[in-house]
Amino acid sequence: MARITVLGGNGYVGAAVVAEARKRGHDVTAVSRTAPSSPVAGADYVEGSVLDADVLEGTTAGSDVVLVALSPRGDMAGKVEGVVEELIARLAGTPTRLGYVGGASSLLAEEGGPRLWDVTKDHIPDEVKPEVQTGLDTFALCQDSPESLDWFYVSPPADFGSWLGTESKGAYVLGGDVLLRDADGASTISADDLALAILDEIETPAHRRSRFTAIS
Repeated sequence: MARITVLGGNGYVGAAVVAEARKRGHDVTAVSRTAPSSPVAGADYVEGSVLDADVLEGTTAGSDVVLVALSPRGDMAGKVEGVVEELIARLAGTPTRLGYVGGASSLLAEEGGPRLWDVTKDHIPDEVKPEVQTGLDTFALCQDSPESLDWFYVSPPADFGSWLGTESKGAYVLGGDVLLRDADGASTISADDLALAILDEIETPAHRRSRFTAIS
């Protein structure tokens, strides 16, 4: 049984991870600025801002895994990078793993090819680009972190979000640094299925200081 802290525990991915972790019997602390509308039985919920050093210290100290599932939008735009920098400083040299749920843009569009960002940036709306940049920057922060930090970075597929209404299949196909597509060319997964991949990684680490992606 692991002690897992989910920063952004009320969000699309965060809430799914909290639910799956509790289903498997792990101790879970979900941190968010608002109370959940449908709390998961047995999970501990902490209302507070991750920008508050006391909240960050109080909810991550002693955890086996700290998963960052924060949305870099609204008043968190441009601030998630600082949270990751702070966590790297806190967790380097400790047994605690750092997990980060980012975006697809840092994935390679094809084996040996350019990043998805490099081939799509001219078509992405300007208002979305800062959020994409956060994903790119946080991945770089993990890669450049001290060797004493055990981290994993999760890149969802190209089409991912609550607004898509993606069906959960109870299974996933795992990948590494290259964008995955199914036989029909689709690149998507539900939050529940991505949570399966994340909890499997937490329970059986296979991506130490590396990134993985998944589709369903």
